[in-house]
Amino acid sequence: MRKIAYILLMSILAISLVGCGAKDDTVRIGFIGPLTGDAANYGQLISQAATIAVDEWNEKGGIEGKEIKFFIEDSQGTLEKGQAAIEKLININKIEGLVGCVLTGVSLGVGPRAQAEKLVMISPSTTHADFTDIGNYLFRTVPSDGLQAEVAGRYFSQEMGIKTLAILHVKNDYSQGLAESVTRVFEGAGGKVIITETASVGDKDFRTQLTNIKAKNPDAIYIPNYFAEIAQILEQASDLGIDIPFVSADGFTNPEVFSLAGKHTEGVVYSGTPHESGSNLRSTFEEKYVARYGVTPDSFALNAYDAANVLLEAIEASYANGGFDSAFVRDYVAQASFQGVSGNVSFFENGDRRANIGIFQAKNLAGESLGVYTVDSQGTLVPAE
Repeated sequence: MRKIAYILLMSILAISLVGCGAKDDTVRIGFIGPLTGDAANYGQLISQAATIAVDEWNEKGGIEGKEIKFFIEDSQGTLEKGQAAIEKLININKIEGLVGCVLTGVSLGVGPRAQAEKLVMISPSTTHADFTDIGNYLFRTVPSDGLQAEVAGRYFSQEMGIKTLAILHVKNDYSQGLAESVTRVFEGAGGKVIITETASVGDKDFRTQLTNIKAKNPDAIYIPNYFAEIAQILEQASDLGIDIPFVSADGFTNPEVFSLAGKHTEGVVYSGTPHESGSNLRSTFEEKYVARYGVTPDSFALNAYDAANVLLEAIEASYANGGFDSAFVRDYVAQASFQGVSGNVSFFENGDRRANIGIFQAKNLAGESLGVYTVDSQGTLVPAE
């Protein structure tokens, strides 16, 4: 009887382990981002890009003959769902790396858990300066607020000749971080932010804020928001007869802006990931993406494809070195120099991406490049080589 009981106990434990996500002969990575809710389009574009990367690796035989499994979790754009997702990915799915999170607020909440687990986390879209300060296992393939603001703030002042700027941003970590950084840089370059208006997450009506801005008559209005708010702001500004130029940030690169706001996007100048010359990697990827999903990937999707590839390359190197080791993966990513669809991917010591910033202008429902820039050691805006 004892032998039978022992066998039954072992069987139950084995089943329990499988149910709890015991590792099988696979490599496992995860994704956390909004697949439902107002920001769902970002999460969908980004997760689809990472899926393409995973599929390409599996088509080539995976890693050391192991199939790569990609576990996608919907944060619904909330910290609570994001925190539940990371626990599931760590404890049940047993992931070895994370692409994400997408929204800054969720990333700031999930980051400490990934750091504590020594789980390499590469965000394609979290720009807030504090993100990579959380720990040395956190990286981003998107330029930080600081870098984007350094270029954008100077470009608005020095290249566009804007003297007075109004800002209208939603009170979330992404928008507020960019608003604060651009204010600092723009005013340091000789400009003046004469009014800053805010809105709450989920707001649909910006007419009061726009009316207040109109009364100040700034040279331009900066709207560093996600695509849904950008589209609503542009349309409502037109309804109010506001003909002041708009400038924006990389949230504007999402193609839904053009779908939702249409002609109201014309002329908007915005910063984002540049189209690096001398390589057809980006155009090849975009063609594959469009053929598969029927939509054009935004700059965050490009960053996600590169993030997934860098992560998988690091995990592959770790297995080739004797097996999975999170510290090995972290060190490999930190030293990476990867030619991706968003340009060369490498990182500063703090996990921020080394990158140039593209400046674009909306024209005929598409973005037209106005140049690629960086800021030199003297703080001068210069065209990137």
